[in-house]
Amino acid sequence: MIGLLMIASAGWGLCAEETAMPAPNSDAACLECHSDEQLSMRKAGAKLSLFVEPKTVAKSAHSSLSCVDCHEEFDGDASPHRKPMVAVDCASCHEDTGKKHAFHPRLALKDIPAGEDTSCASCHGKHDVVPIKKAGFPFASGAQVKACGTCHETARDHFTASAHGRAFAVQETSAPDCLTCHQQPVVPRAGSKASLEQKLAQTKQCESCHVGMERVAGQALRGTKFVPDFEQSVHGAALQNGKAEAANCVDCHGAHEMDRAMAAGARMNKQHVAGTCAQCHEKAAHEFNESVHAAGLRKGNVESATCTDCHGEHDIRSRADTTSPTHASNVARDVCASCHDSLRLTRKYGLPSQSVQTFSDSYHGLAIRGGSVDIVNCASCHNAHAIRSSRDPASTVHKNNLVQTCGQCHPGANAGFAVGNVHVSPEAANGKHGNSPILYIVSTAYVILIVVVVGGMFVHNLLDFVKKIRRKLAIQQGLIEEEHVAHRLYLRMTAHERVQHAVLVLSFVLLVVTGFMLRYPEAWWVLAIRNLSHGTFEWRGWIHRVAGVAMLVGGAWHVAYLLFTRPGRSLLLALLPRLRDLTDPFRVLKYNIGLSPKKPEFPRFSYIEKAEYWALVWGTVLMGVTGAILWFENTSIGLFTKLGFDISRTVHFYEAILATLAIIVWHFYFVIFNPDVYPMNLAWLTGRMSEKEMLEEHPLELARLKAEEAAGNPDATTSPLSDTPPGETGTDTANDIS
Repeated sequence: MIGLLMIASAGWGLCAEETAMPAPNSDAACLECHSDEQLSMRKAGAKLSLFVEPKTVAKSAHSSLSCVDCHEEFDGDASPHRKPMVAVDCASCHEDTGKKHAFHPRLALKDIPAGEDTSCASCHGKHDVVPIKKAGFPFASGAQVKACGTCHETARDHFTASAHGRAFAVQETSAPDCLTCHQQPVVPRAGSKASLEQKLAQTKQCESCHVGMERVAGQALRGTKFVPDFEQSVHGAALQNGKAEAANCVDCHGAHEMDRAMAAGARMNKQHVAGTCAQCHEKAAHEFNESVHAAGLRKGNVESATCTDCHGEHDIRSRADTTSPTHASNVARDVCASCHDSLRLTRKYGLPSQSVQTFSDSYHGLAIRGGSVDIVNCASCHNAHAIRSSRDPASTVHKNNLVQTCGQCHPGANAGFAVGNVHVSPEAANGKHGNSPILYIVSTAYVILIVVVVGGMFVHNLLDFVKKIRRKLAIQQGLIEEEHVAHRLYLRMTAHERVQHAVLVLSFVLLVVTGFMLRYPEAWWVLAIRNLSHGTFEWRGWIHRVAGVAMLVGGAWHVAYLLFTRPGRSLLLALLPRLRDLTDPFRVLKYNIGLSPKKPEFPRFSYIEKAEYWALVWGTVLMGVTGAILWFENTSIGLFTKLGFDISRTVHFYEAILATLAIIVWHFYFVIFNPDVYPMNLAWLTGRMSEKEMLEEHPLELARLKAEEAAGNPDATTSPLSDTPPGETGTDTANDIS
């Protein structure tokens, strides 16, 4: 106001007509000159009007004040005054208001002096100051945007087009206006970055509505916790820890142009998110712009992924945070699967529908699910941001680049790593979408084999169980007279054989448990074991390998026993297949279903023991070979290609299922659930069977032993091992030597 109310000390003319002068320092004295519309002065080369409208003054909020109440410190005795006027000090009266509202935000910055654009008069007027409660007050809630916009045109236009501006235009009670946000010094100096204090104040200001006001907070499409999650995000935590460069609400959403993500011009619209994030994450944004996802967005495909689809929005967390979707253990399940496991999206865009499932079933995927510390995920091969189509020569998973990509984790990788499809699994190997027809054939053949073999075992044992139960009931009812036998024991397994059997049992159980821990990592019993230690996955792998070596060593030990000991050679000869082993199953079937009145009599080994023994030999060799291929993957893939490795893995998996089910259905029945031996045949512990058990299971062997005893062999009752012809001796099912 000083520039408008100064009267130049030279060159001014006096009033043309001599009249009686008003009292000095009165309003009339001032208006004697300032009521003249022609009164003006030049300052800095510009012509400034010094006219004051008396009616305007009379209607202003300061109508009760006189001119000299505001225009102080001039020589009132000189009329007209000739010294420069002192600037009006509004704060001399409005001290409390000034502290509360901080006047203009720029006034809070002490190194920026008040000027024409930041003085009280520039906003409230000079002599026409309107009272706050009057309708014409320029900063009433409904008029603020227009009033502030007279200077801040760009901010006004952005605000008017924003979500806040639209709500303000329809007079929503919760809609913010200019002073809602700008009463605090949260605006940085033009051309400078916001300070930490300002960023924290901005965040607090936004949260005052979007968290503190229930009505506003409830408008978030993702619920009331959507915005408060920012406090726990990597950005919010960084701000709290004093990092001023961390992003806050304004950095992402803008100051005045804030809008919902669905709005086309919003900074957080999918088409613009990458550019918004690029303000801080320039390298990642550059890589993303080269990706297949960015290409989809540029074509207008809003279903293509962008930064927020993977990292989240307000709850963005560090990749090192195990709860973050971009943590190595979560990427496949929480990020990639959201699109690539969607039947709708894969069908719509012609994408492989089983990529996520096949990865999840691969060793890498199973390792993640099993709690492995050393994790390989989708981004390890496809890259995190520069994801390209496998048909793109620049893609890390293009066939020409696979050796280099695999070589990051597999030293010495060669061309064999690129022979065969990448995403394959036994369950998904249907010959479509990048899976292998060969694996489909192998897995299907094994499924048929398992159903036929294990199903046949179950039916065989069920008929045997029913027949033996009916016989026991008949004995109890006196319909059949049970033969009384002596209480004598016969040696069935030597101590040497029992130790071999113990090694087999222990290694087999460990292999089954640790193997299926890898294949079914979310099973309840696996979770119970995993909860014992964070290093369970690593221990599982080592235990599995040690158990495998133990089984192979035990197998070699058994072969040496068969070849270089007399009992071993006798055992081998007795276990060799005979013609009767093909006919005995049918004779047993006829007996069990009632077509034959007499049960077949067996020698030392029946078809039951022989089938299990040779199946165990075959399984041990096959599992040993495929297990070694899986163990030394770098060498084996280099020698047998990725396809050969996948075939070995498929065989290893299904052979394990077959062996486990065979032991449970076949071996456990004859050792435990067989009515003639329940609750257990103890031969594998004591090495002996009773004469009653021998009579039921191996009557021909019992007869041979008794004949030897009658012929004068005193050890016949304790040792069945002799130089009798092959196939003429017998043993119990529990006595498999392996």
